[in-house]
Amino acid sequence: MKLGELLLKQGTISEDMLAQALEVRKKDGTRLGTTLINLGYVKEEEMLVALSKHYGVKSVDLRNIEIDESLLKLVPSDLAGKYLIVPVSRFGRTLTVAMINPGDVAAIEDIQFATGFEVDAVVAAEDALLKVVQDHYNVQKMLSDVMYEIEMADAGDANVKVIDGTEEVKAVEEDLSSVQDDRDSGPALKLVSKIITDAVDMNVSDVHIEPYENDMRIRYRIDGILHEILKPPKRMNRALATVIKVMGKLKVEEKRLPQDGRIKARIHNKIIDIRVSTVPTLFGEKIALRILDRSTIQLNLDLLGFEEKTLKTFRSAIQTPYGIVLVTGPTGSGKTTTLYSALTELNDPGLNIITAEDPIEYSLHGINQLQVHEKIGLTFASALRSYLRQDPNIIMVGEIRDLETAQISIRASLTGHLVLSTVHTNSAGATVIRLTNMNVESFLIASTVLAISSQRLLRKVCGKCRQEVKYPDEVLMDAGLEPGKIDYPLVHGEGCEHCRGTGYKGRIGIFENMMITAKIRDLILKGATSEELEKTAVEQGMETLHDSAIHKLEHGLTSVEEVIRETKVV
Repeated sequence: MKLGELLLKQGTISEDMLAQALEVRKKDGTRLGTTLINLGYVKEEEMLVALSKHYGVKSVDLRNIEIDESLLKLVPSDLAGKYLIVPVSRFGRTLTVAMINPGDVAAIEDIQFATGFEVDAVVAAEDALLKVVQDHYNVQKMLSDVMYEIEMADAGDANVKVIDGTEEVKAVEEDLSSVQDDRDSGPALKLVSKIITDAVDMNVSDVHIEPYENDMRIRYRIDGILHEILKPPKRMNRALATVIKVMGKLKVEEKRLPQDGRIKARIHNKIIDIRVSTVPTLFGEKIALRILDRSTIQLNLDLLGFEEKTLKTFRSAIQTPYGIVLVTGPTGSGKTTTLYSALTELNDPGLNIITAEDPIEYSLHGINQLQVHEKIGLTFASALRSYLRQDPNIIMVGEIRDLETAQISIRASLTGHLVLSTVHTNSAGATVIRLTNMNVESFLIASTVLAISSQRLLRKVCGKCRQEVKYPDEVLMDAGLEPGKIDYPLVHGEGCEHCRGTGYKGRIGIFENMMITAKIRDLILKGATSEELEKTAVEQGMETLHDSAIHKLEHGLTSVEEVIRETKVV
């Protein structure tokens, strides 16, 4: 019985649905099962059951199993891509493989010949098979090609031809000619292009290239969490470092000192800024790339995740004509995005807005931005001193990290300027203590600081695989919840192709905004602790980071695990 007939007999679809699916299938060439899923007529779980009956074999849901890397290596990449085959288990001399068409005798014979195993075929969904093949085999094939070129270079081919890739790769081909004595440069250039392009496609924030004693690894930070993507051979470390240094206009020969640079690339017709950082380690140079994709940034305070009350107080602070507004939080918590969003909202032809940043992450039209360069003496403090002679209304300082910068910021606020800046602390109350530890006088903090906003980023539950879930009482209590008083559904992500099996897709901010009221000003003057400051702020109506996280939980945006990870206090 054909698949369409089987689904009709089961009552899963109607004749009209089948007719429409067959029409769509003629146009795009997809398989009937995939077409029905894409049209929303059949769920993937229902399709797996039908395919299992259709072929008379077992089915497997690749989304819910972790495939052993050693198994994937048994099937050659060309065969996996040609037939959409993924090995899922092995018992003795029998290899179980997931296929889109378990009735394809030629495919099974090819796999048996290539692997030397008896093949037991099961059926899997086409989308899930495609994801595994793309995530593993395409990358492995690329690495194999790269390694083949390296071996050819070692065999005596001194002119390794650079393969055309994205535009930024073409732009550095001439520069690479100066380092052609490193015969791995050509293949490494191709690999770097692939790494960067994939990072942009996957909305990666950071790429880490890390050498160890016997190997190296490449990790992507996606939604705040690092994932290991590749493990190139250790010998490629030097070539990768050379290519990236040339692209970032760093000193290729300098391997003993850290270096910072920048790459401007065009990928998929988008301008991408990439910050480059190299650090010498025990086994070679570690490289970190920060991917800054202008097309994905949302410089709008309404879209960052502020609760209504918190946003109202933050807006009132930044609309004050003079004083200091501080944004705090750990590295990677979105502080710069918040400041840029504030500047975008304040940006007006009638105002002179200037910034001192290290580095400048995004160019803002209508705002004068300066890149701090400490090696030549252009520090935050010296930039601020110059800016005070530029008739500014609003000044943004990338970070207050020392007494001199803090003192000039305070002087600027006392002479009628609004100063926006960041401080690296874990909470709003701790920021006051940090400034005090810099030897800033308490009366200056109390008289100039208007508000301190602390923030974190929570991962959002994937909209494609979100499911309601029940948690044990002890887990709920860990999240600061009262088990018997939760009157809203709790959700988590099951993991799917859309979220790469993580259950999360995208991030949203949580915020607390401590306004410096008269009572808090008195506490600062008395040298109160951060706990006393925050307790008083809460008594006066401040919503905490935990409160903000619970709001996100109530609206089904995040999970209990994320609330615990970002707001649990030990």
